[in-house]
Order: sequence, then structure tokens, then C-alpha cells
Amino acid sequence: LLCPCLIYGAYIFLPFDAPLLPTVSARLVYTLRCAAFATFPVVLGMIVSGISRLCSSALEPFGELRREVEIHRTYVSQSVHLFILYFFNMAVLATYLPQELLKLIPVLTGLFAISRLIFWMSYAIGRSFRAFGFSMTFLPLLAMLLWNLYGMFVLEPENLLA
Repeated sequence: LLCPCLIYGAYIFLPFDAPLLPTVSARLVYTLRCAAFATFPVVLGMIVSGISRLCSSALEPFGELRREVEIHRTYVSQSVHLFILYFFNMAVLATYLPQELLKLIPVLTGLFAISRLIFWMSYAIGRSFRAFGFSMTFLPLLAMLLWNLYGMFVLEPENLLA
């Protein structure tokens, strides 16, 4: 319930508009530029994971990982997988959205980045707390996937492979 409220509030109250993007290539470039910001939590996780691995007191580099190192490694792995899904869904979404709704691209990018950071913090606190951050990442991704499938098969089935 929180994700739609956050997206709607950000869409209405943030003081910016998407630039005029009449072509599909311009929309994809805009999406690519927005997606660069979504890599921030992943890169931050990689840095922290490397530092925690260096500071680990393990004598064997390929031995059993400590909990602190394992948390960051798992976060980075899951974030990379979710970012790939996010980026491809966002690229397809940008081709189907009308011009007045293109403001959703940076809003969804910000939600992705913030929810990955929330997931990371809650995962470090305890495994039972991570569901909130994961759902804030996964549910908008699922909504984008459903909208993309709807757009491909119902709205424009004649342009499915064009």
C-alpha cells in the first residue's frame, strides 16, 4: 500500500517535468540516464562488500564467509539481478508511456534506489526485517512488468515485434 502512495505523492509534488521526448530513441536515452542513478546502491554495496572482505579477519580468502561479509555479498548479488530486471522493464515502459506520464521514469528510479538502500539496512538488522525493503523493490517491478505485458499484447499487438 505504501508504494503506490509514494509514487503518486512524488509524481504530484516533485517540482519537475520530463523533457519533451517525441521519439523512442530519445525516451530510451532518457531512461538510460535515469538508470545510471539506480546503480548508486549497487556500486555502494560493492564498495562496502570489498571493504568488509578486506577487513574480515578470515585467514583463508576462499573459506567460510563471516555474517558481515555475507550480508553485503548477498545484497550486491540480489541488487544486480533486480537492477537488470528493473532496467529492461523501465526501457520497455518508456516506449509505451504517453509524454505526460514520462515523469514516472525518474520517480520509479528514485524509488528503486531508496528501496534497495532500505532493504540493505533492514537486512543488516535481521533477516526477518528485509521483507519491507524487498517488497518496495519488487512490487513496482512487478507492476511495470504487468503494464508492459498489457501494452505489448493488448494495446499494441500489431507492433509487438516491430
